[in-house]
Amino acid sequence: MPELAYRRPVPEDLHFVADLFSRPEVVAHRPDPEPDPPAISADRLARDIAHWERHGYGRWTVTEGGCHVALGGVTAIADTDEVNISYHVHPDCWRRGIAGAVAAHAVSHAFTVLGVPRIRGLVREANPASAHVLLKLGFLRAGVIEHAGQPTVKYLLDHP
Repeated sequence: MPELAYRRPVPEDLHFVADLFSRPEVVAHRPDPEPDPPAISADRLARDIAHWERHGYGRWTVTEGGCHVALGGVTAIADTDEVNISYHVHPDCWRRGIAGAVAAHAVSHAFTVLGVPRIRGLVREANPASAHVLLKLGFLRAGVIEHAGQPTVKYLLDHP
């Protein structure tokens, strides 16, 4: 398993976030598969930073040997005590177990530190690699919902 470091995002992470979400292969499975321009990535990073300030947790900037490799963690879902899991790995780091490691860290943190009762993951049918990460961690398929105007598979993991 890779030696990863997890930390709160900071404004200086913008270069990585902008690069990550400008990659067609990273955004291919979103409702709008267009790569993000830098201004949209800046807004995304600002929302992640604000989430940490508001909730005391959120998505981490993930590094390996001081180099950015991923953005992932859990975020609050409005009007519920559940959280949503996400993991976005830089394509140069794919197929090294980083997505699984980030997701496993997020699950552990959500259950042991945050004490949430359930974690939700949303995955497009066309992204079996992402679904595999969740299934490996014990998530169960809980149906198909509409998310951002597109059919999306919902996976759930209850606190053990």
